[in-house]
Amino acid sequence: MRVMITGANGFVGRALVQRLLEAGQLRGQRIEALLLLDQALTDLPDDRRVRRHLGNLCDPALLRRALADGVDVVFHLASLPGGAAETDYELGYQVNLQASLELLQQLRHRERPPVLVYASSIAVYGSELPRRMDESHQPRPQLSYAAHKLMIETAVQDLTRLGLIDGRSVRLPGIVARPRQANGLRSAFMSDVLHAFANCDSYTCPVSPQATAWWMSARCCVDNLLHAAQLSGLDGARVWQLPVLHLSMGQVLDALTACYGADYGAHIRFEPDPSLEALFGRFPPLHTPIARALGFRHDGSAATLLRNALDIPSRRRVTLLPRNRSA
Repeated sequence: MRVMITGANGFVGRALVQRLLEAGQLRGQRIEALLLLDQALTDLPDDRRVRRHLGNLCDPALLRRALADGVDVVFHLASLPGGAAETDYELGYQVNLQASLELLQQLRHRERPPVLVYASSIAVYGSELPRRMDESHQPRPQLSYAAHKLMIETAVQDLTRLGLIDGRSVRLPGIVARPRQANGLRSAFMSDVLHAFANCDSYTCPVSPQATAWWMSARCCVDNLLHAAQLSGLDGARVWQLPVLHLSMGQVLDALTACYGADYGAHIRFEPDPSLEALFGRFPPLHTPIARALGFRHDGSAATLLRNALDIPSRRRVTLLPRNRSA
């Protein structure tokens, strides 16, 4: 079994790499090679199964080299985040659309159709959402990033219909808790507030306590990506909206307080940005019976989300360390 991951150095990509190396198998077969593609690949396990392919995904030669010895399963995670893609349309077009189409073009010429798991996004729905939603809601992208995600979903579905690949696309919600660094994600506040609370840091939240979003930990996200790769006997559409936790910022802070204590959140302030909250803070409840029936899952509860996202031991409350107020 040869497995490829694009965007392997990213937040979700690194978690997926670690899980695959630990499991050692996928779809009932032993993993012989793990092909990792990204512009940088740092601090990855020194494992004989790992094959590093450094370079720009927009370079067709990079893909040809990586695919030269064949591939059985591909996790296509690489993308330019929405905020960055909106700022630089040309780069977003090259990475999120052209590079993805080139990957599909090269995969469709394989002797045996590979399994492809494509990481799409809830951004495809746009911001004008009904008060209650389910999987039948029609996409209405309002960002270039989202439009390109929807285009690739369609291309994956079409090549699967033709029998050229075995594709499946999953729409990811906000994945936490990403490292606190500039990453081009306008939804980065979802992770930043978790880290700030856990470290007793000062933080100004750009959405109100009433803002609601769809949440998932990286651990749960990897569970769902692996599940998507291993599904068999599929009929019909191959685009699935993953189950999500629908939580307000206030509910997340309450769960953090229950775990860490109120003193940890004493330095969290709110200065809502109306435009940001309109895009990322007005998500309604989402019902996903089709995805659930197929075995996809969310974290289960706000407390479990935090344990998964921040590696908090179960049923253990964190002890507040003395804070140097003079610092």
